[in-house]
Amino acid sequence: MTQTMLTGCFTALVTPFDSTGAVDSAAFAKLVDWQIAEGIHGLVPVGSTGEAATMTLDERLAIVRLCAERVKGRVPVIAGAGGNDTKVAIETSKAMGDTGATHLLHVSPMYSKPPQRGILAHFRAIADAASLPIVVYNVPGRTASNIEAETTLALAEHQNIVAVKEASGNPAQISEVIRHAPKGFSVLSGDDAITLGVIAGGGQGVVSVVSNAVPRNMADLCRRALEGKMEAARALHLQLHAFMQAAFCETNPIAVKASLAMMGMIQNNLRLPLVTLDAKHEGKLRASLVEAGALAK
Repeated sequence: MTQTMLTGCFTALVTPFDSTGAVDSAAFAKLVDWQIAEGIHGLVPVGSTGEAATMTLDERLAIVRLCAERVKGRVPVIAGAGGNDTKVAIETSKAMGDTGATHLLHVSPMYSKPPQRGILAHFRAIADAASLPIVVYNVPGRTASNIEAETTLALAEHQNIVAVKEASGNPAQISEVIRHAPKGFSVLSGDDAITLGVIAGGGQGVVSVVSNAVPRNMADLCRRALEGKMEAARALHLQLHAFMQAAFCETNPIAVKASLAMMGMIQNNLRLPLVTLDAKHEGKLRASLVEAGALAK
């Protein structure tokens, strides 16, 4: 692997929609510009946080192109391209190759629940066909199948598979991947709340949801932890802890979109079957944003 190692905080971007349900390109461009200005280390458009499941391929390609145009090569752009049909995932990967993205994010096949050898074959087929390097995404809570440490490590040997976004919630499994990962392979937390622990254990950063609203603080948390300044990193972690919890009070990205709307960044619109935040959570979410420094009291 000769490309630059993925390190730091990578925001799993929301996709803003207007009141008609159409993609709000102006709001998305503003969000990308702000993320860069706040010092984020990379951007991940049209993943699950970006509601890719309810977007057409043309919409997804347009959003990734817009993201890459605004970024202008300053940070990596890791485009969501996953799916549970390997053939379609390959076709999507090839289409994403012309968008300006630097990497592709591929989730383990959902619903199909393939055995580990099927997961291996799926990712290897994509990596063989894609022109961009692949980040493997393990999120059993959404896919109903775990990518075991042995499988991740086997995939890490492929020259076109460069990182894993690990959202298994299993510290022992994540540590096993970190322990045996080949040089140049990044292990990124897929859960905001365990970012500090993953970096302390030898990982390289996080693909973050909360950094949609607090990019500077999450980027600084990662930077300080990676520099070994653990006391400063821990202070940021504790400052953000309440928001890290509140941001997942309902299915992501419901709460983080509500947060950005409270901040005046986007309209609070989602595509069905996702719905806006239950009003009973609004007070706690707003208070957590104040504590995190994202909203004034």
